[in-house]
Amino acid sequence: MEKYLPKSNRTSAFQKNIELDGLLSELNGSLALAGANVLKNIEGEPDYPLIFVMGPHRSGTTLITQWLATTGIVAYPTNLLSRFYGAPLIGAQIQMLLTDPKFNFRNEILDFNSPIDFSSENGKTTGALAPNEFWYFWRRFLPFGELDWLSDTELFQSSDYEGLVTELTSLTRVFQKPFALKAMILNYNIPFLDEIFKKALFIQIKRDPISNVASILDARRKQLGSEAQWYSFKIPEYEELKELEPKMQAAGQLHYINKAVDKGMSSVAESKKLVVYYEDFCKNPEKYFDKIKEKLNMDKEKNEYSGVKKFNVTRDSKKYEHDAISDAVKSWAECDET
Repeated sequence: MEKYLPKSNRTSAFQKNIELDGLLSELNGSLALAGANVLKNIEGEPDYPLIFVMGPHRSGTTLITQWLATTGIVAYPTNLLSRFYGAPLIGAQIQMLLTDPKFNFRNEILDFNSPIDFSSENGKTTGALAPNEFWYFWRRFLPFGELDWLSDTELFQSSDYEGLVTELTSLTRVFQKPFALKAMILNYNIPFLDEIFKKALFIQIKRDPISNVASILDARRKQLGSEAQWYSFKIPEYEELKELEPKMQAAGQLHYINKAVDKGMSSVAESKKLVVYYEDFCKNPEKYFDKIKEKLNMDKEKNEYSGVKKFNVTRDSKKYEHDAISDAVKSWAECDET
């Protein structure tokens, strides 16, 4: 499923578990029919908004998704729920049965509720209830080919967008909360998402570009063994970028993604969008908690913030000021000025 990270290219620590994939495929195939029967009764818009986290990889999307999960004001795809990618409604019900205190009979099952500790490894979290990227779920509905991209027109013609809406709607009804998830697989298709989800909040993550590129290169080395290996989704500009020197390639990848997200967000109504600056968020997450509550029209007196006061900002861009990374970022920025 994760074809943007081919098994043969991964370092040993990141190799896929073939036996697990086989078991999950069989399990989800068995559950799909039952799930489809239940979904026939799902009609109308979500009871609560969908929250889509947009932006480049390695920009802080995992940290912010983890943080959102700890606030208590949203539901989200967990590592447990992700294993039911073919029937998430049933998976959500199973998750509630196993983890929700109101369904805990005489403390029979208390093993799943490990805390979210804000650690992750290239987007991968640890713990049954830690946030999951949910890419297996997304790919069920998106008929991508060599590139992880189709135009909005093509998506309306060939994707199962009605199924996507129905299944995410079902999750808001099970959890009775806004449902927040990463949607960077559709960074280039924000208007498409905006059209099919009338009740949504788009959160765009922005990070200092030099630090962002440094993080991309680090992830390539760690997960694929070389910074020359392409990491993450194959964007429309992939053919233009694939033969470039790694730092220029990563900087170009970031440049085009940011440009696409900026363009997509410009068409979204002000009431449905929020820009989160990673460095500023780390200094004052409570400020963004208040902004999100305001966007979701939540009672200001309820759900008072009791979370982390600040996070450490990783990879200070100052140490790259005279580095090839800085030069590459500047080169791409100058492209838009000429």
